[in-house]
Amino acid sequence: MSGPTGIYLDNNATTRVDPRVVEEMLPFFSEHFGNPSSIHSFGAEVGGKMREARARVAALLGAAHDTEIVFTSGGTESNNTAILSALKVAPDRREIITSAVEHPAVLEVCRHLAKHEGYVLHIIPVDKQGRLDIDAYKAALSPRVAVVSIMWANNETGTIFPVEALADMAKEHGILFHTDAVQAVGKVPLRLAETNIDMLSLSGHKLHAPKGVGALYVRRGIRFRPLLRGGHQERERRAGTENTTAIIGLGKAAELALVHMDQENTTVKALRDKLEKALLETVGHCFVTGNVHDRLPNTTNIAFEYIEGEGILLFLSRVGIAASSGSACTSGSLEPSHVLRAMDIPFTAAHGAIRFSLSRETTEAEIDQVIAAVPEIIGRLRSLSPYWDNGAPRAEAFKPEYA
Repeated sequence: MSGPTGIYLDNNATTRVDPRVVEEMLPFFSEHFGNPSSIHSFGAEVGGKMREARARVAALLGAAHDTEIVFTSGGTESNNTAILSALKVAPDRREIITSAVEHPAVLEVCRHLAKHEGYVLHIIPVDKQGRLDIDAYKAALSPRVAVVSIMWANNETGTIFPVEALADMAKEHGILFHTDAVQAVGKVPLRLAETNIDMLSLSGHKLHAPKGVGALYVRRGIRFRPLLRGGHQERERRAGTENTTAIIGLGKAAELALVHMDQENTTVKALRDKLEKALLETVGHCFVTGNVHDRLPNTTNIAFEYIEGEGILLFLSRVGIAASSGSACTSGSLEPSHVLRAMDIPFTAAHGAIRFSLSRETTEAEIDQVIAAVPEIIGRLRSLSPYWDNGAPRAEAFKPEYA
């Protein structure tokens, strides 16, 4: 997608709000402004549109019932709510399972619970391709575990986890299973009604809806405790007057995501593959991180060896190309991404890893421009690198271990 400053390939951080979503939202800022909890016609009008949004989100997720959708402020709130609710409904279970490559919205709350509230935390490792250690996962399962929280797809590498099978294994021990599906929703088909997944988080701004709105799927019949208490909104599962305009926008975005699902897995995937193939062939000393056989169709994370990712992003930005060195939530850190560290990516490659994340708005002309620009940028930076000499890595290149 071209914008005022160039080519945008950072869609895993956030997407542009689809103009059709904006159009759907606009009347509800001023013309139809009622509180959906009010019984008069002003409120009923908005309430009906919210019910439509709930049905649209349920359809995108393949949920059995519209009422399984709880609207939230986004992925972080949904993740926190799911994990904390699972612990509250099973107070005798004092263990939690998650993975080493989760988003901070899951990892940090789990670490906080372990450090400050005495929960036993099992962090399941991944292999060099970012695939979960299934044997370690099975070993951690027991009746002492209250909740498993494993992401559907990794935000940095795009690697997809077998969450449906993981949920089946958890169910054998009576464990509630939650998945952070923020990156997967809208990109891969979901049929939650056919799974043992109990809770799922999504965020609107990852699928062309506004920031500040999301949803938590809560399977009918499971015990649940709200994070926010107060009024009776969301069937008493999330108190507070609803962000109605954003929820209506999320509903429209969910409807459009279903329409464009095939495009994500054909056109977008083909553009991703074209970009990836060209850069691997022309740049040299680079490789794709993550599981290339089972990943999101829009994501490639390429590690360019012997240079710094910050330099790559700076030069890309100068020619009007936006990409990322990892999660936007941790981009202020100079350390390599915790995801790449968990995958044991070599130091001299992890620092140069760049994530290109496309969307249905990405064009082939834009990909051609990126293919033309990146090799020159990488060559220029390597000419300045202490690890590089006369077009090749130095034999004595320093490769320190991670702290």
